[in-house]
Amino acid sequence: MSSKATGQPAPARGVFGLAVIALVMVSVLVSLGVWQLRRKDEKHALIAALTERLSAAPVALPAVAQWPALTPAHDEFRRVTFTATLESKPDAMVYSSGSAVRDDVTGPGTWTFIPARLTNGRSVVINAGFVQNTMQDRAQQDRAVRPLITGAPVEFTGYLRFPEAAGTLTPHEDSGKRLWFTRDVPSMVQVLGWGEVAPFYVDLESPQPPSGIPKPGPLHVRLKDDHLQYAITWFGLALVVAGAFVAWVIQRGRV
Repeated sequence: MSSKATGQPAPARGVFGLAVIALVMVSVLVSLGVWQLRRKDEKHALIAALTERLSAAPVALPAVAQWPALTPAHDEFRRVTFTATLESKPDAMVYSSGSAVRDDVTGPGTWTFIPARLTNGRSVVINAGFVQNTMQDRAQQDRAVRPLITGAPVEFTGYLRFPEAAGTLTPHEDSGKRLWFTRDVPSMVQVLGWGEVAPFYVDLESPQPPSGIPKPGPLHVRLKDDHLQYAITWFGLALVVAGAFVAWVIQRGRV
């Protein structure tokens, strides 16, 4: 069928089709850029909130009645202080290649997770600190933990944290070594028989044990913030697509 029969020149149809494709591509790229700008604003708000929580004076551990209402978005990294007694139960070690929130932890080792009994009789899991345990040696972990179990109440200061679920690629825990590869507290509770514990755990800031091991310490915000760079990339690609289309139309008109 000729272009006269359709009433529209074939070249015009080709330009229209390419224009639609270019418009869709530009719209998608601009949308991605706008989304990254929104993510940037959200990340900045999160950094500001976490910085405020980490630098605030410690407050009393939330009452048991408040525990179900605590959420990572509103309560994670809040500094708290409380009195508890470390329980004589099997501890768990969590392997880590480093830390995103501890400036003094730059290499591999294990975190020491152990339940503690509060003065009200409830239990909360404590991350007592870092052990330079590159080979995840259970005997080395035992030597670090054993002196902590004194049976005496201790005043602790730390940060509220929330358990992490194991991902698809996370290695399975080694129950024989009591070794985990993510901070999956519910799994530790089930495998080690810790009983009912708080829905959060506490990263200890202090006190330091006499031996210095495990090593607790202050946390710092170090969140990656590349959203502006990504937004510029998406907007730049949108300009490239639009510019290429305009250049093609101009070149086509000269032919």
